[in-house]
Amino acid sequence: MQTAENYIHGEWVKGYAAHLRGDSIDPATGEAAAHYVAATVQEVDAAVASARAAFEGTSWAQQPKLRSDVLRLFADRLEQNKSQVVQTLVQLNGKLQREAEGEVLAGISELRYYAGLARNLFGRVIEMEPQVYSHIEREAIGVAAIIVPWNAPVTLLVRSLAPALAAGCTVVIKAAHQTAWVHAQVMACLVADERIPPGVVHSFVEAGSEATRHLCTHPEVDVISFTGSTRVGQDIALSTAKNLTRLSLELGGKAPAIVRADADLPATVRGIVAGACVMAGQMCTAISRVLVHESIAQAFSAQLAQALSQVQVGPGHLPGSAMGPLIDVRNRDRILDEVRLASPTCRILLAGTVPSDAPRGGAFVTPSLVATQDLSSHYVQDEIFGPLITLEHFASDDDAVFRANATRYGLAASVWTRDFRAARQLARRIKFGNVWVNTHNRLFAEIETGGYRLSGFGRLHGVEGLNDFMETKHVFMPCND
Repeated sequence: MQTAENYIHGEWVKGYAAHLRGDSIDPATGEAAAHYVAATVQEVDAAVASARAAFEGTSWAQQPKLRSDVLRLFADRLEQNKSQVVQTLVQLNGKLQREAEGEVLAGISELRYYAGLARNLFGRVIEMEPQVYSHIEREAIGVAAIIVPWNAPVTLLVRSLAPALAAGCTVVIKAAHQTAWVHAQVMACLVADERIPPGVVHSFVEAGSEATRHLCTHPEVDVISFTGSTRVGQDIALSTAKNLTRLSLELGGKAPAIVRADADLPATVRGIVAGACVMAGQMCTAISRVLVHESIAQAFSAQLAQALSQVQVGPGHLPGSAMGPLIDVRNRDRILDEVRLASPTCRILLAGTVPSDAPRGGAFVTPSLVATQDLSSHYVQDEIFGPLITLEHFASDDDAVFRANATRYGLAASVWTRDFRAARQLARRIKFGNVWVNTHNRLFAEIETGGYRLSGFGRLHGVEGLNDFMETKHVFMPCND
């Protein structure tokens, strides 16, 4: 088995101490599939100090053509190693082969997109009076900390790392221990470029939180880009308040799918099943609530329950699998408990179970569907992060808007209808950063994404994805004698 090491100041740090080593588990079997070396607080200090020295003492931030070339060649190497990365991603994350391929291809696309933007970071100049100029300059903020979760360790790394490097920042990355070897394979594609000055890029792995907390409170970190739960995002925000560290947070979600009476029901059912079961529901934008018009609620709920019951759950490498396992057995059991406790507050339309043919030790569970009208219900209000979907009905578009907005989450939503004018009005009124019509989870390197309210702030992807990693500076220059 391979061992994922920490990358500090241009070197892979082996860390042979036994107590610093851990296992990454294959969620389809429950067995160790790779090892990792956990970083210490001292190594985090060394990484941040090196990143600061590289930012202040090298010309990295002043070389847009170099940064563009680094990102472009990073994409090329990742493409050359795609098959290997995909295989490891399926093994350590549990997602389907096609999901893993899509993730890696998305990362490659994102790298190439920001490689282009790296050479197009312009300011502006205005002549305020004769021979008196104000220069508005855009420059890198400094040292960026990037904290990456396990559920999409390639794209959720690249979508912060690519704009950070394009802007001219130096970076310290904290990778998830569950997918540490995937992360190491991706990092190897980047650091193979000998033109990157030592200290520009660092990464470390940790199973606990001590080193990560230290990173977040470090006074030499200028911006933190975090993807993860709202609770952890709130903890990070509190811990950084003293330093006023800039934050880019994409946090939890409770994505509703609004199904109007005129929707194409078969197509809508297919789309919602796909949107809810992606990555076994372990995606912050995955559909977790279905709001259906009361006139079609009975027929629709029967069709949706039937379609969910036919989802083939199995290992991600098998072509017949339509949904992979959860990340571990603990989370599988958590979802089973959620289903068990749903009654009597909810009506259980489909109860998830461990498939009888599931590999022993695997974290497999079938999808669940529960019906409720109680907007205060835990199943409506809280992110469950698994293949458990709630079904609600509404009486009018106004009622649908009210129900959709009834949680404090605001990351993603979708509207299913043949009436595109109605869809546009609904999209305007619901408080979500991403709204799709007659589809779900369509994400692009060129298009910004992010949340409202408890789903975080800042934007990832697109031109605005650079903003959190850049400062705007005014230079006043009178040129008259």
